[in-house]
Amino acid sequence: MHAPATPDPIRVFLLDDHEMVRRGVRDLLDGEPGIEVVGEAADRREALARAPALRPHVALLDVRLGSGSPEGDHEGIEVCRELRARMPELACLMLTSFDDDEALFDAIMAGAAGYVLKQINGSDLVNAVRTVAAGASLLDPGATARVMARVRGDEDPVPPELARLSPREREILELIGEGLTNGQIARRLYLAEKTVKNRISSLLGKLGVGRRVQAAVLAEKLRHRAMEHDGPG
Repeated sequence: MHAPATPDPIRVFLLDDHEMVRRGVRDLLDGEPGIEVVGEAADRREALARAPALRPHVALLDVRLGSGSPEGDHEGIEVCRELRARMPELACLMLTSFDDDEALFDAIMAGAAGYVLKQINGSDLVNAVRTVAAGASLLDPGATARVMARVRGDEDPVPPELARLSPREREILELIGEGLTNGQIARRLYLAEKTVKNRISSLLGKLGVGRRVQAAVLAEKLRHRAMEHDGPG
């Protein structure tokens, strides 16, 4: 009697200009059943030279290479674009230290399957790799819809209550309106819970309200306004 066939491991390629980050992610992923890190690179040139020959299923790519500030470039997103041009079946998971809406836009346009912050905990990163390897997207549908509207040039005017909020803060506000806790929002958006807490403090200040429940009431009003604008489905 033949032994049951074991599925092929998920082959992962890493790109990050910090050796300690690569080492930590490699140790994390290699310790998981069904995942194998097949290669790594520290810069764009190495990634484009090595990755295609290794035929990874998932490329875990640092958004910014050679920069430690939010103003740095998005070279990792260019690597995503170039690798997917050569390997359309490749799932690129963008990894960044900064919650940057412009980088999110660029990542979606480059064909990335997911976008997560480096503050993500280890088990969630493993789940993210498995999710994109299975062909699913980790990009928030609301963010994707905004990108498509931006491409078409038909974005609706932003209500004055939201004009001061970033797109990420608007997403968090919507989830507050749904009654989600900080921990639930963090898991939904693949953010660290501390990041969510800081974002909520920021959006409360921008909205001029002092309590979370006031933000939830505002979120509900905005949701009803959007439903009225869209009309019956």
